[in-house]
Amino acid sequence: QHYFTVLFGHEGQKPLELRCEDEADGEEWVEAIHQASYSDILIEREVLMQKYIHLVQIVETEKVAANQLRHQLEDQDTEIERLKSEIVALNKTKEKMRPYQGNQEDEDPDIKKIKKVQSFMRGWLCRRKWKTIVQDYICSPHAESMRKRNQIVFNMVEAESEYVHQLYVLVNCFLRPLRMAASSKKPPISHDDVSSIFLNSETIMFLHEIFHQGLKARIANWPTLILADLFDILLPMLNIYQEFVRNHQYSLQVLANCKQNRDFDKLLKQYEANPACEGRMLETFLTYPMFQIPRYIITLHELLAHTPHEHVERKSLEFAKSKLEELSRVMHDEVSDTENIRKNLAIERTIVEGCDILLDTSQTFIRQG
Repeated sequence: QHYFTVLFGHEGQKPLELRCEDEADGEEWVEAIHQASYSDILIEREVLMQKYIHLVQIVETEKVAANQLRHQLEDQDTEIERLKSEIVALNKTKEKMRPYQGNQEDEDPDIKKIKKVQSFMRGWLCRRKWKTIVQDYICSPHAESMRKRNQIVFNMVEAESEYVHQLYVLVNCFLRPLRMAASSKKPPISHDDVSSIFLNSETIMFLHEIFHQGLKARIANWPTLILADLFDILLPMLNIYQEFVRNHQYSLQVLANCKQNRDFDKLLKQYEANPACEGRMLETFLTYPMFQIPRYIITLHELLAHTPHEHVERKSLEFAKSKLEELSRVMHDEVSDTENIRKNLAIERTIVEGCDILLDTSQTFIRQG
């Protein structure tokens, strides 16, 4: 008597018919199925797969390093045996030459001077040869590539520091003061509008503060610069950028509507007059996160151009670059879809009696007029 049917979105899948003892039990089952999210399980699986791939890469790198160390140990054992045999041979030679050397204790002073000059010349020749080797390496393509790579990393740290400062100004000079203003007796803006304008910008600031601290720790270990593991930590958390980018145009529209309120516009101009803003408007700070993912892609592209193919983190950097490019494409598509829906909604509001067909997801906005 009490049953319900589960229908699937794709073709070829038969519906499921389930029966319960009473109506309340059936409603509990239906509510539980509504709350179940297969997409959350897919996201968790993707995160676990990324961690698994990273661990496999680490294991492979450690295996290669272990093999190299094993070969080095074998070569060193061979070298030690060779040196031991040379020492034994030298000791035998010294034993044979000792009586003759005893007779040379009263060596001619001119001979001593000649030997001293020869020793000085040998030292000078060795120093000149070593200087030539160092200068040749400094002028080599590999050294030039490493200098450019290090410069890219240093520029990346400076750019990240500047970006964190911009987010700090956005949060502390605009977001938090506007939250306090929304809680006043006569609020110039509502809490919903504040959330619509800033969305998760505070979370983005916390994320990049952690990333910036990691970069500074890597710079402290210079000249050894390993950055791939930092991007492995950053990649799973970049989904918050999708929400921010998807909401960007809407946040600017909400801000423009709020500026029509004189009290809010006056208050906003006071915040923008803060010396920390350096004459920049709120819209400028809201735009900065839109360009951060493309900036990372360009930086990784330049970094890979100066990273040798046998470098230990070459594959990890390529993986991070591919993931960021994929995320950038997804964000671009989502922004286009979201803007299409919002334009359709805006046109529908101009129709007095409404028009449901404009909300059809298969409809695409082309032009207005």
